[in-house]
Amino acid sequence: MTHVQSNSHASAARRPPAHDDNHDHEIESLEEFDRVVAAGSLAGHRVQSVDLTDRTFALLSTDTSDSVFLGCAMEEDAAAKIRAGGALVFPPVPDLPFDPYRGGLYGPDELFAQLVDAGYDATPDARTYAWFQETKADGDIFASMLRSIHDDAVSDALDEDLAGAQVVGIMGGHALERGSAAYAGAARLGRRLARTGLTVATGGGPGAMEAANLGAYAAPFEDGMLDSALEILAKAPHFAPSVTDWARAAFEIRRGWPDGGASVGIPTWFYGHEPPNAFASRIAKYFVNAVREDGLLARSRAGVVFLPGAAGTVQEIFDNATPNYYGSRGEPTPMVLVDRAHWTEKLPAWPLLQALASGRSMAARIALVDSVDEVPETLARLGTGAPA
Repeated sequence: MTHVQSNSHASAARRPPAHDDNHDHEIESLEEFDRVVAAGSLAGHRVQSVDLTDRTFALLSTDTSDSVFLGCAMEEDAAAKIRAGGALVFPPVPDLPFDPYRGGLYGPDELFAQLVDAGYDATPDARTYAWFQETKADGDIFASMLRSIHDDAVSDALDEDLAGAQVVGIMGGHALERGSAAYAGAARLGRRLARTGLTVATGGGPGAMEAANLGAYAAPFEDGMLDSALEILAKAPHFAPSVTDWARAAFEIRRGWPDGGASVGIPTWFYGHEPPNAFASRIAKYFVNAVREDGLLARSRAGVVFLPGAAGTVQEIFDNATPNYYGSRGEPTPMVLVDRAHWTEKLPAWPLLQALASGRSMAARIALVDSVDEVPETLARLGTGAPA
């Protein structure tokens, strides 16, 4: 007869700890690990991507029952002991250009490491895209699992990062060039919204997305800083033909004006030909574009601004309109479309949005404006549900 009692420890380890906030039991740094060990027990904790090779004694001498270790480097004897003590251990995966178990968001310096010395193709961002292309083509279930684990870890980190923040999403096309009046306008909008205390979030790519993140980065500085930055960036107006030159110009700004304002970028390796921009201080980069887009819109509870764009921006308008129409996320959130000619003539999304909103509560939360200068006041008005 087969006995199943031997799996009881593993089953228990799969259950989350019985308390109100699972984040209380997540350990994502060596400092957190040391504090928990000093308190006496690692039981029920989840340890994410922490290098524990120098913490063998702590692992051997501390209760680790019902705990889970995700991608933590450790000595073999420590790993054997904690497994025997009822923990689940998911070891690091060798030879990956990314960490599927990461405990926090990316930063620009991490994604663009090696840019200055070796160019963009040598960066973790470019190497991860190359890995994605290769594994997506061969259909390997292990690679698919790693991508899913990674994206879930990024979503968890994003929720932690944005807890309590008033997030405003700014959407727009990737083709908008540095040096254009529209790029400067998007940057001014990002700066103005950041200065009101809102957290600016974008799709994290180039064009209008970069401009909005740049504006948020410029928010703590005097107004002249943004003008100077725009002049420097105009020398490399587009990420084609050289992502390296385009990205190096951004890092020139970051070196010249360090410690800029915070904002969030949420890009994807699905559009690997579009690099992330370096002005978002925290970057939640995903493999699955649908998860990325829905997550960005769902977290933008202070409203979403839609600058002129093409198919991707049109898709985002109606991805946002759908839960507002059905009320599936609670009260409708503000939606502001910018550039009347673009959204009524070139790509007439506004008439359809109006038609959808007719007779519903979302009707008081949508607006079409002519310029970015009208956006802050319009967002504030729509947030109250006041009629247009």
